Amino acid sequence: MSEKAALDFLNANHERFLEELKEFLRIPSVSTTEEHKADVQAAAEWVAANLRKIGAKNVQIFPTKRHPVVYGEIAAAKSAPTVLVYGHYDVQPPDPEEKWETPPFEPSIRGERLYARGASDMKGQVMASLKAAEAVANSGSPVNIKFIIEGEEEIGSPDLAPFIAEHKELLVADVCLNPDAGMLAPDLPTITYGLRGLAYFELYVYGPTHDLHSGVYGGVVHNPAQAIAELIAGMHDKDGRITLPGFYDKVLPLSEEERAALADLPFDPEKFYLEQTGVPKLWGEPEYTPIERTGARPTLEINGLYSGYIGKGAKTVIPSYAMAKISCRLVPKQDPAEVAEQLRAYLEANAPDTIRWELKVMDGAPASIVNLDQPAVKALAKAMEQTWGRGPVYRREGGSIPVVGQMQEILGLESVLTGFGLPDSLIHAPNENLHLPTWRKGMEALVRFFYRFAEG
Repeated sequence: MSEKAALDFLNANHERFLEELKEFLRIPSVSTTEEHKADVQAAAEWVAANLRKIGAKNVQIFPTKRHPVVYGEIAAAKSAPTVLVYGHYDVQPPDPEEKWETPPFEPSIRGERLYARGASDMKGQVMASLKAAEAVANSGSPVNIKFIIEGEEEIGSPDLAPFIAEHKELLVADVCLNPDAGMLAPDLPTITYGLRGLAYFELYVYGPTHDLHSGVYGGVVHNPAQAIAELIAGMHDKDGRITLPGFYDKVLPLSEEERAALADLPFDPEKFYLEQTGVPKLWGEPEYTPIERTGARPTLEINGLYSGYIGKGAKTVIPSYAMAKISCRLVPKQDPAEVAEQLRAYLEANAPDTIRWELKVMDGAPASIVNLDQPAVKALAKAMEQTWGRGPVYRREGGSIPVVGQMQEILGLESVLTGFGLPDSLIHAPNENLHLPTWRKGMEALVRFFYRFAEG
């Protein structure tokens, strides 16, 4: 089993890997819409075929209520440790498509970046894992590798927990490698140790039974668009604190040691966020730093608004209803079901009697904290240092990856979290991209990780 041979294999086959990634990216596997159901299935079949191509055995496509889970395994010696690699092949919708410089499902290279929906989140990361596994398998893998690649992450992984529970014996492993996080910069390899949870809602506000002429009825009917704006505006105070009753009751305070560690990251967070977002000034809880607010504090965001006529030109109506999509990012100890009740309590206390409202609970997942003392984290840290010439930085990730908590709860399995997307990869936005030099180093780091983890 030669680590050098595996790394040489990566270098010799890099162009092929890139072409395979482009092929994968051309499949519009948008999991949230029914119109792309066949495309999602096609992506699952593509992953299964690629697993067979790299030498994986027992490759299976398991159906779920919505989109399938793909499984495969690469065997080493029975005494070797087992790494369960997680990934997802589904992607976000490309909207608004007119903002893309090139078609979202026709990969395009400009400079050092590959542009396409899913390039970074997370088809590029899935391919990095598959190709690193292919490289070590080609020279005799030092570890057993299992893959679980799902198709519902972008809709909250509603069917993954039942799948894991039903296939506990199949998924037995020593650690889960999850490359669905990311890096802070091309020269800052990153290990994520904290993930926020998620609670997602749709709020509907109803007024008249049909749209009304605003000249005839304006002034006597409470406009649902105005009412929902008033309600969501009241969900924060002027400093960005969330006003839902009891929202912060279970939020654990950051220790002084952790605050010091987060403050010691080798970059200026305020400058970083200003450069990445283009906003004139940052906003939020003033007693916390930007890096604390995005990783260790809960949030409430309005993700979408709809009401009335939103086409070009004028149409003077009072709409019959208004809708807002609302997400809360949660920290450890917060329960998505309790947050839903807190939001209901806020609405009951603040909604006027001139409208009716309905709250739909869409998705929920708890936050997760990863044990940094586990052997897999130490192995990945060594692999990153060998690849980048410096050790990794450790951070709390602001996003949510439900499978991490599910692995802990159902399988008793810890995860090691990384990834090779960058903050300016524009995931979930037009012109999503993958920095190819970082992607290439990421594959090298994963090869080295498999060898370092095998060493114990």
